[in-house]
Amino acid sequence: MNPWNRIKQAKIGSWLVLAIMVVGVVFLSGFEYRMVVASQQSGIIPQLTPQPTMPPILSSPAPSVTPVTPGKVAWPVLGIDASTDFAYYPGIPWIRLSYPTCGWGNLRGSILQQTIAAYHRQGIRVLLIVCQNSSGGPKLFNTQLLNDAARGNADAVQCGNEQMKYDPPATLYVPPQNFARFYDLCSQAVHAVNPNVPALLGSLDPHVGGVDYAPLMSQVQYLNQVQSAMNTTVHPGGHWNWHTQVLGLIDSWHNGYPDSSVNSLYHLFLFWAQQFHVSVNAIGQHIWVIEGTGCFQGCGLDPTNAYQIAVSHVLTLITDVTTAMRYHVPFFYFSSEDFVLQGLYWPIGILDTHGQPKPLRQDLAMGARKLTMTCSTGKSTVINQEQLLVSLYNGCSLPASYVDILAS
Repeated sequence: MNPWNRIKQAKIGSWLVLAIMVVGVVFLSGFEYRMVVASQQSGIIPQLTPQPTMPPILSSPAPSVTPVTPGKVAWPVLGIDASTDFAYYPGIPWIRLSYPTCGWGNLRGSILQQTIAAYHRQGIRVLLIVCQNSSGGPKLFNTQLLNDAARGNADAVQCGNEQMKYDPPATLYVPPQNFARFYDLCSQAVHAVNPNVPALLGSLDPHVGGVDYAPLMSQVQYLNQVQSAMNTTVHPGGHWNWHTQVLGLIDSWHNGYPDSSVNSLYHLFLFWAQQFHVSVNAIGQHIWVIEGTGCFQGCGLDPTNAYQIAVSHVLTLITDVTTAMRYHVPFFYFSSEDFVLQGLYWPIGILDTHGQPKPLRQDLAMGARKLTMTCSTGKSTVINQEQLLVSLYNGCSLPASYVDILAS
C-alpha cells in the first residue's frame, strides 16, 4: 500500500485546530526509496483544469502568530516534510510540499495558492518541490505547469528532484542538457513571480559522505555538463555557473550511530564546501538539506533488530539537526510520519502511521526514556520525537549524557 494514497487528518495543536478537506489529495515529495505512482509510470502529465474555490478551513490565528509574506529567505530554515495537504506541527517554521509533477497530489491552481496562503497566515513558510515528470521533450518543458507552480507563491521552490539518479521506474534520470533547459524555465517562472524566492537546482541523490567519493564526483561532473549546456545551447555565450546556485541535498544514513563519529551529513558538507570553494561555515549559502533522515535497511543495520533501529533513528535525528544548525544549513527532516510501502514498514517518521506521537525510543513505551533539555525559557522535559525535534529547532541544548540515556 502506497502511504501517499492514504487520507490523513491534520495535526491538532494544543492551542489551535487546523483542518482542510481536499478531495483525493495526499502526497509527499520524492524520496530515495519511493516508487512513482501509476500516472508517472504511464507518462501521463497532470493537466491544469479549473479548480473549485476550496479555501482551507482554519480557526483564527492565535495572537502570537505572525503571518509571513514571501520574500528573501534568511536563516533559520528548519522544517519537515508534510504528511498531509495541511498538516501543522507547532514550533516547526517550515513545511515541504510537492507539486503534482512529483506523481501524486492535487496542489495546483487555486488549491495550491490557497494552501500556501493558509500556511503563511499561520506564520509557516513553504518549500515547494517541482519534480521532473519525464526525461525530456514537451512533458519536461511544459511551461504551463511551471508557471502554475510558481504562482503558488511558495517561499522557496526546488526545480527538479534526484535528476541525476537512474533507477527506473522510481526515478527519472534527466540528461544534463535537458535538465539545463528545465531548470532555466523553472527558475525563470519562479523569479517572474518573485525574484527573491530561492530556486533550488534540483536535488542530489543520497550518497555517504566521506565514503562515496567517486559517486559524488560523478555528481560534480553532471553539474559541469549542465553548466556547459546552459552556456552553449540554452543561452549561447552565457556565463551561468552552477557554483553560484543552491543545491538540494538528500542524506540518508545512520548518523550518530553506532558512535558519534558516524556523520555522513558533516562529510557531505565538507565535500560540497570544497566544490563551491567556500568554508564549510558558509556551505549553507549553497546547500539546502531537503531530506535528512536515517536508514534501516541496506546500510549495515539489522532491520529486524528493534533496539538497533530505534536507537539509530533517534540519534540520527539529533545528529542531523545539530549538524545542520551548527553550519546554518537549511534542513528539512524526513519524515513527519512512519509509512508502509509495498508491504514494508518504514519507521523513519517522528509520528506513527496514524499521526500520533512516537516515544524517543520507538521500541519502548512512551516515557520510558526522557531528555531534559536546557532552553532559553528554562528546563524542558521531552518524551516524544516531535517534542525533541521542536526543542532542537528552538535552540535547546541536550543533556551531556543523552547518548547513554537513549542507548541504555
